[in-house]
Amino acid sequence: MTGAFAVVARDGGARAGELATAHGVVRTPAFMPVGTAASVKGLAPWELERLGPEMVLANTYHLLLRPGADTIERLGGLHRFMGWPGPILTDSGGFQVFSLAARRRIDDGGVTFRSHIDGAELSLTPEGCVETQRRLGVDVAMALDVCPALPASEAELEAAVAMTSRWAARCRAALPPGGDTMLFGIVQGGLDLALRRRSAEELAAVGFEGYALGGFSVGEPPAAMWGAVAEAAPLLPERRPRYLMGVGTPRDIVHAVAAGVDLFDCVMPTRNARNGLLHTSRGPVVLKNARWKGADEPPDPACDCPTCRRCSVAYLRHLYLAREAAVVVLATVHNLHFFLSLMRRIRWAIMTGRFAALRDGLLAAEVAGG
Repeated sequence: MTGAFAVVARDGGARAGELATAHGVVRTPAFMPVGTAASVKGLAPWELERLGPEMVLANTYHLLLRPGADTIERLGGLHRFMGWPGPILTDSGGFQVFSLAARRRIDDGGVTFRSHIDGAELSLTPEGCVETQRRLGVDVAMALDVCPALPASEAELEAAVAMTSRWAARCRAALPPGGDTMLFGIVQGGLDLALRRRSAEELAAVGFEGYALGGFSVGEPPAAMWGAVAEAAPLLPERRPRYLMGVGTPRDIVHAVAAGVDLFDCVMPTRNARNGLLHTSRGPVVLKNARWKGADEPPDPACDCPTCRRCSVAYLRHLYLAREAAVVVLATVHNLHFFLSLMRRIRWAIMTGRFAALRDGLLAAEVAGG
């Protein structure tokens, strides 16, 4: 049944679960590679499929601007358009719109903003936001929310929570439960636990298929985020998936899984790949560093990804310095394999009652800070 979620194992606060979608079961904890404009940068669809992510993320704001929901719907929906047969979650676009501080204005009706592409004035309402995602044919749509940057005043955080709750009710009314597209609500409140609790309670009363923690990793210190997530995650409904948006590093993920978070996304593995940084079991490998010039060894001796099986660090460094496009593909394959393998190890550890030991080992290792 689409939308059904079951926790199949626990280890402390950590959970292993299964989320049924119209395009397959998502086994959690899971990391979603970011395919902002209907493409995970640097990878062909068959390369992405070979890596085996449980679900991928695309962005409503960017797809709304181009090629547009009309075009994607006419061409058979987002899955067919991007050649990806598995589950897809779309970010509502709220974070992107609110990052355009000089280009937008906000009121109860929604957000009016100017396109970063051509300056055209556009509007995004709660109803329009979820209708666009429904037309894209995605498995999980996100409600439109207000995401303030941190630090923010108490008044700003309270206003964001209030408007997010009002918009959440309108999003739910525009996309009732029961279809192939699930709707997740987004809890706001910054580092204020009382506001997080209020936001969680108001959204739970609306009723969503899942709940996200938004407004983290937006300027606060990592330790402050870990502490706030540890307190906020248990506030979300127990029988629904919990999603920490836009986070993060391997260390962030380990802390959040321990708090009971199920889903993650971040541009870090793909962006770092394009910038010549590889995540490895021995810590970050920066390709431009001269130490790798003659290194006839895989980027990560403990990794079995296609890049590490075939290529030396010296070769990848050469490609990066020569600005060869192939290095983006090779580095992206490795970094995503690293993150996805980490999630599989975490899930296995939860299923076998060994998560605490794995967590302690990862947090003590350099990799957890990578």
